[in-house]
Amino acid sequence: MAKRVGVILSGCGALDGSEVREAVLTLLSVERAGAEIVCAAPDAEQSHVVDHLAGTPVPGHPRRVLAEAARIARGKIRPLSALDIDDVDALIFPGGQGVATVLSTYALRGELCEVHPDVVRLLKGALSSHCPIGLICLAPILAARVLGPVAGVRLTLGARGTAPAKHAAVMGADVRPCPVQELVIDQKARVVSTPAYMYDDATLPQVAAAIDKLARTVLSMARDRRAGAVSTPARVAQSAAAPKPILRAASPAGAVEVRPKRRVITPDRGSA
Repeated sequence: MAKRVGVILSGCGALDGSEVREAVLTLLSVERAGAEIVCAAPDAEQSHVVDHLAGTPVPGHPRRVLAEAARIARGKIRPLSALDIDDVDALIFPGGQGVATVLSTYALRGELCEVHPDVVRLLKGALSSHCPIGLICLAPILAARVLGPVAGVRLTLGARGTAPAKHAAVMGADVRPCPVQELVIDQKARVVSTPAYMYDDATLPQVAAAIDKLARTVLSMARDRRAGAVSTPARVAQSAAAPKPILRAASPAGAVEVRPKRRVITPDRGSA
């Protein structure tokens, strides 16, 4: 039976919803890997709408998040409230500003943000059921807020010292710098993250390669879950289908400027 991957969207557009490139690349990688895609998004009003040509807000023209996300999913999408963690074998969250305005209040409240109740429900359910979670671009801020205090989850938000990385650390996450083409993998919590367009100079091929690594790694963890086994760092590192990860240490550590200036860095194994 094909594995089922829940892809959580937040609209359609990098500046007010899901980052379209990241979302489409996620769908492509999941389908190429032979898994079934289950798209979901909040059925709520999207009050923050941005003209993507001018880069400016469009007041007085609210949209529906679910209807906007359906553009990416070609109409095959369900309300987030109707998605249960038992319906899927893995979760992947593409990035985009919708992470900060739809799936959370991070754009307004920074490290004190609230996360959408259905996202909280799914993330906590995934952690307790050992369901792997993939997080792209800004999406790791959701796990930092929800899972950081309870699991000290290890993740990346790109370069060291950015505002989201600092905020995620305050939230309780173990934040690691990571180059655009690589992943940070928390083996214990089964959380996989990659920075993607947290780097302004990231190229589409770089982002595509990293998202493909992320999807394959998440799916390898999902197969282990179904079989009742536990992934080990050695197994992930030796897998021909998986990338070389930055692995989690045994003990955990210890998120407003959402689009900070970023730079590509050399990987560092220290905390952000």
